[in-house]
Amino acid sequence: MYVKCMFKPLALRSPTENMKLALQTDYALRTLMFLAARGERAHVADVAELYGISRAHVAKVVNQLARLGFLRSIRGVGGGIELVRPPAEIRIGEVVSAFEGRLNLLDCTGASGVCTIENFCKLKQVLCEAERIQLEFLNGVTLDQVVPTRRQLAKVEPE
Repeated sequence: MYVKCMFKPLALRSPTENMKLALQTDYALRTLMFLAARGERAHVADVAELYGISRAHVAKVVNQLARLGFLRSIRGVGGGIELVRPPAEIRIGEVVSAFEGRLNLLDCTGASGVCTIENFCKLKQVLCEAERIQLEFLNGVTLDQVVPTRRQLAKVEPE
């Protein structure tokens, strides 16, 4: 009997394709870490230079972070970007969820009608629980817990 599921089997995925956050999410987290470590207003160019990321990519992420209420962008002389909330109030899971949406390990964990055995499949329950635990863990970690010190950042050679 052939069971049709509409997902790419793990064996056919490349190793880097499994459970990987999008580049935008990575840049967002790095930008927030940079601002938290600096503890003061900074510029898109500062973030881009430190991480070796194009200014355009950082600017795009900064706009989204501002729309989502994580940071504010101030124009004009003395302007720049800064956190809206203290790092202790920004949960990593909150940022990941805002950028990624729901992280579904397989299509069936986020929708119905994608697999012929979903009515009795026990794997779906296991994966849904794994997703719940992952998000619960990420929501238990705040930005201040993952931020490097200013001294550590100062030692980093820009890429």
